[in-house]
Amino acid sequence: MKVVIGNSWPYANGSLHLGRLASVIPGDALARYHRAKGDEVIFVSGSDCHGTPIAIKAKEEKKAPREIADYYHREFEHCFSSLGISYDLYAKTDSVNHHKVVKEYIKKLYEDGYIYEKLVAQTYCESCNQFLPDRYIEGICPHCGGVARGDQCEQCSEILDPEDLIDKKCKICGSEPIVKESRHLFFKLSKFDDNLKQLLSSEHGWRDNAVKLTERYIKEGLRDRAVTRDLEWGIDVPLEGFEDKKIYVWIEAVLGYLSASLKCCNGNKDLLDEYWNSKDSRVYLIHGKDNIPFHTVIFPSILFALGFNDVNLRIVSSEYLNLEGKKFSTSRNWAVWVPYIIEHYNPDSIRYFLMVNGPEKRDSDFSWREFINSHNSELLGGFGNFVNRTLTFIHKNYKGSIANCGLNPRIKREIEETYKKAGLSIENGEFKDAINTIFSLVKRGNKLFDEETPWITIKEDEEKCRQTLYNCVQIIVNLANLLNPIIPFSCEKLRGFFGIGEASWSFQELKDIKLNDLDLLFERIDKKTIDYEVMRLKSGRL
Repeated sequence: MKVVIGNSWPYANGSLHLGRLASVIPGDALARYHRAKGDEVIFVSGSDCHGTPIAIKAKEEKKAPREIADYYHREFEHCFSSLGISYDLYAKTDSVNHHKVVKEYIKKLYEDGYIYEKLVAQTYCESCNQFLPDRYIEGICPHCGGVARGDQCEQCSEILDPEDLIDKKCKICGSEPIVKESRHLFFKLSKFDDNLKQLLSSEHGWRDNAVKLTERYIKEGLRDRAVTRDLEWGIDVPLEGFEDKKIYVWIEAVLGYLSASLKCCNGNKDLLDEYWNSKDSRVYLIHGKDNIPFHTVIFPSILFALGFNDVNLRIVSSEYLNLEGKKFSTSRNWAVWVPYIIEHYNPDSIRYFLMVNGPEKRDSDFSWREFINSHNSELLGGFGNFVNRTLTFIHKNYKGSIANCGLNPRIKREIEETYKKAGLSIENGEFKDAINTIFSLVKRGNKLFDEETPWITIKEDEEKCRQTLYNCVQIIVNLANLLNPIIPFSCEKLRGFFGIGEASWSFQELKDIKLNDLDLLFERIDKKTIDYEVMRLKSGRL
């Protein structure tokens, strides 16, 4: 099966915080799982380099937008690589390939009648002498009464146009903007009401928040969306008469999934169709709650307009991750920054915690106490302890070698059932359930070691001792496969103890056990670290 996995594209205007990873790591788990099954996987994402956030940051730092975007793009690449995010391509919207593909698609949409011209009233700041991009406009959301930007309300997730806001202000100078007319291009989103209803009625693997929010948007009625903006930084409009405008970031950013996939297909559009336009393939889109309408309403409508009518779409949309009981706030520096945590902590510990405590169905919380306790008790005390005491015992008492003793059929069935059950959970975006299923096998292994007491039977019944150790090793060998989507660094190290190559998603029996040099998978984290990290967070230190 051909599988596309797309992680949403982060804005390249500042460092990533931990909340962002809650919708990044699941994509990698899916990619590693499907590769292990033998599926043909394209796993893509990239840095969103255009739009207002980068322009604002550039003005603040007196730099060119490209300089800002390139800096954070490199930082993102380093962070994702350090966490083992195994992208086939981590692209950026400010690339020759992306610009070329987006322009081609915009021209096709225009020629096919899905994009049209319209004279519209635009928000203009007389003090700044410029049309204001949506994020340069702030006001009151007409739907929930919260403070909102001109493109979207973060509090209720409603997609907005600047004219919707109450008490509009220019974010640059604080003055009240006026309205001026400007000619723009619009996408006929309203035309795809029936297509989206059909998509929703046949959905499989969509999270509840995506279903409910999409139903709400369809019920409220779809409005055509502007394709162009009066901006200086972005992709040029490939149509005559619009040379002074740029393509609006909302449409060109989601087209990044296609431009990156096409790059992975070496420009072969027939192959791209096999991945994106077939009921026999599968497309996962992984993102946060605030990005749901872009991935379930806007992007599917664009796909329909471009002729992608058979997309087998799965939506993995997370809720929000909080920090020590409060919302992340970059302005108040209430955040755990990714460059910091990857420098000081095991990447597998980060991955594991954000998966087993991820905001799958409701908001969840990151606390330093829970994070460190999770590492010490579950990874080190549960999984690591089982591996260490089993393999150390073999190394010490049998010179690292155990011959084939025959695997207990019941244990084999339990392992096979774990592959089946955990795999189904991963495909459904239920990563907590998958981890709990796999860790039941960890507990089974620890229980087997405890109950069979090899430290006693080695003196009284050596055959039974060997049998126990052989069974424990088979559990460990398969755990190195099963946990690979979650904690790949530790699993690669573990497979190295046995001289095993790539992970696979099927039962594996290692009949002649010969151990290589051993090492601990995890080190204990001092509990004093909890107080240090909480104090550091509260002090606002980076």
